[in-house]
Amino acid sequence: MLNRLVDRLLGLPRAEGPAPVVTKDLRVPMPDGVHLLADHYAPVGAHTGPVVLIRTPYGRTGLPAKLFGETFARHGLQTVIQSTRGSFGSGGEFRPFHLEREDGIATAEWLRAQPWCDGRLATAGASYLGYTQWALGPYLDPPLEAMCLGVTASQFLGNFYPGGVLAADDMVSWSSAIGRQEQRFAGLPNPFQTRKTRAAMAHLPVSGADVAAIGKPVKFLEDVTAHAEPGDDYWAMSDHSAQVAGLTVPVTMVSGWYDLFVRTQLQDFVTLQNAGRAPRITIGPWSHGEPASLRVMIQDQLGFLRAHLMGDRTQLQRSPVRIYLQQASTWLDFEQWPPASTPADSHLRPVGGLGAAFDGQARPTPFTYDPADPTPAVGGPLLSGTNKQQDNKDVEARDDVLVFTGEPLAADLDVIGDASATVFVRTELGHADVYVRICDVDPGGLSRNVTDGILRLRPGIPAAGADGVVEVEVPLDPTAYRFRRGHRLRVQVAGGAFPRFARNHGTGEPVTTAVDGRPNRFEVFHDAAHPSRITLPVFTR
Repeated sequence: MLNRLVDRLLGLPRAEGPAPVVTKDLRVPMPDGVHLLADHYAPVGAHTGPVVLIRTPYGRTGLPAKLFGETFARHGLQTVIQSTRGSFGSGGEFRPFHLEREDGIATAEWLRAQPWCDGRLATAGASYLGYTQWALGPYLDPPLEAMCLGVTASQFLGNFYPGGVLAADDMVSWSSAIGRQEQRFAGLPNPFQTRKTRAAMAHLPVSGADVAAIGKPVKFLEDVTAHAEPGDDYWAMSDHSAQVAGLTVPVTMVSGWYDLFVRTQLQDFVTLQNAGRAPRITIGPWSHGEPASLRVMIQDQLGFLRAHLMGDRTQLQRSPVRIYLQQASTWLDFEQWPPASTPADSHLRPVGGLGAAFDGQARPTPFTYDPADPTPAVGGPLLSGTNKQQDNKDVEARDDVLVFTGEPLAADLDVIGDASATVFVRTELGHADVYVRICDVDPGGLSRNVTDGILRLRPGIPAAGADGVVEVEVPLDPTAYRFRRGHRLRVQVAGGAFPRFARNHGTGEPVTTAVDGRPNRFEVFHDAAHPSRITLPVFTR
């Protein structure tokens, strides 16, 4: 009865027959002598066949076992769930991203040697479970039969340091979670711990936030803060993006417009697409880990695996790109990403306007960013929580946020693709961050975030003109959004969004040790010689 309920909740066809046969704690040897533990789920009566491999640092019981192990096996797929090195009974030390390639290849070779595996392997999973697929898929010979990549990417550097800025909220929250995940009751909601972790994000230096949050150091936070400076190649072993174009494995992806990996996941998709492969992707109005996205992901992955391992091609009859157009309550199908669009500029104008380019001279608009009172983050894509779109009125009322608002739209405006911002700025200190956000303002004045981005400036990078003004190109997260008739576009410009992004101290001191900071005066230019603007991909049918 429980299995029937699970299938119904996931929108899956009803699986008949008895529960799968489960073999616990298989010991898989690694080249260095360490053994990793794995659980094997097999459909009743299965003797040999293909295997779906799922490698996870989050344990082999509970929801992962039910959704992937039992559900996949009940629908005919042998599945092996393995705990990655140093987690939940597996030997060695858990150093995220360090040995996933070596361990993944050794596991695949071991699986292919088992009498119940016919040599065919596929992979599935989401987030870090997706990263372990990228650490294996491009290097395995013979190749995988399929890769099912939920809310993930071939490299996480762009999410560790978006725009060159440490993603403090994500890094501290994930470090705190993995640092206590094997404690008793760690998987249950704990509002006290949540508050403590959020308070720890303000700890200085940020490298000590792990102890502030959970009372002990977490090696990952030490690594990610100690190696945040430009030119540090410490994380090179974790970056598999150079291998994406050569991947020949069939790939399916699921992401969300408020998922922290959407930008890098789409980069992987476009790389595969441009290399002549045939990946497919589904992007909905979701944040990371949202239950609605999990339901779609399980449907997508199970259907794709059955197609490539069991010959059931039903789920392959769809367009390569399926996306949800926000505020239009509709799904759109395309043959490629991004769909054809027309770039349209909206210029930042004097006195807070947004629209056509200003053709005269105007004084720049100043503001001061103070790291002792950093501009707060509101909503947006985060690893923890489902903030997504939020009311931005409080942050827009601050003196350290510039607001530029357009006129009410005469017709619906559909924006689909990659947006960007060009901001001409002069700062008192050479070390600064430029944060840009686009909002949707409804007729009642409610301002809700749609997409944003940040870029860290350093002395001479990018180069300033003779007047000290720097032209800053800020990439914004991709989106698919309808700004409805009567609504207005709004652009925010600020010096940060904390704690989503670590504060800029203005001193150039590495984030791992920085404690003291200096206020930084910004001037944003918006005249004929300095046409600050946003560029939107406008879609027309």
